[in-house]
This record gives sequence, structure tokens and C-alpha cells, in this order.
Amino acid sequence: MNYYVTTAIPYVNAKPHIGHALEFVQGDTIARYQRMLGNDVCLLSGGDENAIKNVQAAEAAGKPIQTFIDENTNAFYKLTQELNCLFTVWQKSSDRVHHYPSSQKLWNLCAEQGDIYKSVYEGLYCVGCEAFYTNDELTETGECPEHPGKPLHHIKEENYFFRLSRYQKEIVRRLESNEIRIIPESRKHEIMHFLEKGLTDISISRSNARAKHWGIPVPGDPTQRMYVWFDALNVYQSGIGFGWNDEMYNTWWPADVHVIGKGISKFHAIYWPAFLLSANLPLPKAIFIHGYFTVNGQKMSKTLGNIIDPFDLIARYGVDPLRYYFLREIPAYSDGNFSETRLKELYNADLANELGNLISRTATLAEGLTFEPVTTMNNHTHEPFFTAMNAFRFHEALSYIWSIIKEQNSYINHESPWNKHGQERQKILVPVIQSIQEISKLLEPFFPNTATIIQRQFASPSIVRSGILFPRLR
Repeated sequence: MNYYVTTAIPYVNAKPHIGHALEFVQGDTIARYQRMLGNDVCLLSGGDENAIKNVQAAEAAGKPIQTFIDENTNAFYKLTQELNCLFTVWQKSSDRVHHYPSSQKLWNLCAEQGDIYKSVYEGLYCVGCEAFYTNDELTETGECPEHPGKPLHHIKEENYFFRLSRYQKEIVRRLESNEIRIIPESRKHEIMHFLEKGLTDISISRSNARAKHWGIPVPGDPTQRMYVWFDALNVYQSGIGFGWNDEMYNTWWPADVHVIGKGISKFHAIYWPAFLLSANLPLPKAIFIHGYFTVNGQKMSKTLGNIIDPFDLIARYGVDPLRYYFLREIPAYSDGNFSETRLKELYNADLANELGNLISRTATLAEGLTFEPVTTMNNHTHEPFFTAMNAFRFHEALSYIWSIIKEQNSYINHESPWNKHGQERQKILVPVIQSIQEISKLLEPFFPNTATIIQRQFASPSIVRSGILFPRLR
């Protein structure tokens, strides 16, 4: 079976921070889990490169826009590699070969339904969100809820509009019936509450003057560029062949799940389905909406100076400890907090003392003895793990795995195999080694490197001790 998962397409107006790393790891974990189930998987992300904020950032840096976004997009892709995330497709939205014609095709399909028209728009625009806001969507102090403290720009110009209001009832129906599943349920309630206010038509283009001649030209009107969200959402299709490879597109679309942050849920759960409905294209099956995280209890901010470089963390602690923190410590359905102090605590307690200790002492005790490798794993034995993973509750799946690790450590302590020899010791260690082999399999979506090391060490009948998996941090 084919399984298609995407992460959000990050803006590339700056280098990646630790928040981007969280979502890349979540998407990769879902993809690896689906591969573990035997499915063929496509994992996609890329660069959202046509935003006004990218143009402004390039100007501030004194660089040509294409040079600037290429440098930053490459930094994002490098981060995915450092995190050991296996992306099948990395689609740039400045790609004129595939993405431009693909997005123009989507535009034309919507236009053919009479859903695109020209009119004058006047409103408040947040460059950070690349979105217009009505007064009732702002905070009590009249600010963008996602970017407090940043000024909103009053914009008046003639743009093309999309008849979003036409699709209100159909979107409500699709969400209520779970034809598009919103995970978790609390995020679905937020979206339904927004829909209750009623949808109004939205501007989907901007003038060349405001876009500074950057972005995808509107078909048939060279004076306008596509609104960034119209083309950015289409990255999910353009990267898998929409408009240029029908066979590839039909193989993977619709997406099984979009992995996104809560700040862009409106665009994915309302705008995107409406565009697809208008174009008579299949809708994504599910949208998994994760929360944000603070840093030491504070929102990440350049002003506060608490933006964390994920490359630095990987260099100091290794990739698997960082992946573990993201997936175990940050609740999948709600906001969490990042603390380097807590990262060290989890590293020593869970990775060094529990997992690392189990592997090290078992291998040492088993050396010189012969064991039968486990060739298959009984999935029914680990039903809580699969239930949690199917619901994207990564922290619960890891908690289940760690319950097995703790159980095996307790068993070894109770049986004291170091006091036994030959067949007596072997008899005690057989269930431990079988459990370790299953643990290593369950860890594959989370710790691909560590899982492989454990599997190799315990794959043959003759087990030998090796280096320490997770040396304690001081």
C-alpha cells in the first residue's frame, strides 16, 4: 500500500531553528513507522520561497532573492539530513520547471469553475503570516495572534479573489464526517468554531509592485503574482507530479496526512480543501496538527535571544537524543517546552541509565554463549505501541517501549545472571535478548541509528560486547 505524508513547507527568510526540527522529525517518524508496516512511503517537504517576507529578508541581506533563498533552502534540507530524516521529495516553490506550471494549472482549474474573479481589496496584512486579517481575528490589542508586536500593513489594491464562501457547507460536511480527519479532536473544534463565523472570499494574488516581481505569474495577467498560500499549498501536489507526471501524481495523491503546526491550520483545513474542491481534485485524508514549544518557558524570539540552532544541539548531543527529546518530551497534541537542562536529564536517565545499560550489560553477560535470533515480531503483543502510533501519539508509544526496557532491567536485577554460568545464565538471558530484539524493531521510527546498532549487535547467535551507546553526560 502507498502512504504519502508531508510536513509544512517552511518559509526560508531565515535559517532553520529548533521548531522546524521538531516537525521534520515528526514527519520522518510517521514515514518510518509506515515503512515498518510494509508500506511504500513518500515523504515530502521543501522551501516556501515566494513569500514577500523572503524578498524583504533578501533585500536586508543585500543579496539577490534567488541566491538568498537557495542558501536558506539548502540549510533546511541539510538540517533534514543531519536529523536523519529521509525525505523522498524536496520541492522548491521557486522551481520554474515543475512548480510554476503545476500551480498555474491549479489556478486555471479553479478559474474554469468561475471561482476566481477580480476586485478591489482593502484590509490589514501580516507579512509574517502572509495573510489578511479581519478585526475580529486580531488580539485585544489589535495585533496578529501569531506575530504580536509586529505591525500590520494596511493594503488596498486590485487583486484576484477566490470564492471561498461557496465551499463553506461542503468543507463543514467533509470535516464533520471525518472525510478529512483533523487530529487531535481539539484542533478540529477550533476549526469548526472558525467556520461557524462564516467564510468570506479571499484575495489570492498581489500586484507586481507589492510582490516586487517575485513569485508565480497569474495566468493571463502578467501584472499580478499568485498569493503565496495558493502556490505554497500546491507544493504538496507539484512535488509528486501534478501538472507534469500524471502517473506519479495518481500513485501518491491524495496525501494520507499533512503534518503542520497549529498556526497554519486554517490554511490547510479550510483554504486548501476549498481550492481542491473547486479544481475537482481529491482531498487529503488527514491533517495532524501539533503544538508549539517554548524555550525555557518563553516563546522563541530574536528579541529575547533564545532562538536555538538545531545544528549545534546535534553536534553536542547526537541526533538520536534530540529526536528522543522531541518525541518523548513534547506532547504530540499540545504545546511543550524545550530545555537543554531537561534534555541532559532525559539523556542520562532514559538513554544512558535505562536503554544503554540494558544493552551493555546484556551483551556483556551473553558473550561466549549462543542464542537463537528472533526473526519475526508478534504485533499483537505490542498493541499499545501500534495504537499510539496510528494516532500519532509518539510520546505514548515511547512510554510503552520504555516500560519494556524497565521491565527487562528489573528482571535482570532480580535474576542476577552474573552469578550463574553456562546454560543457567543462558536460560535467564534468552527472554531478555528476545525482548531487546523486539525493542530494537519498535525503536526504528524514532532512533534509526540506534535501532540499527542494536539489531546488528544482537542479530547473530554469538553476541559480543560493544561500545557504550549513550555515555553519561556530566
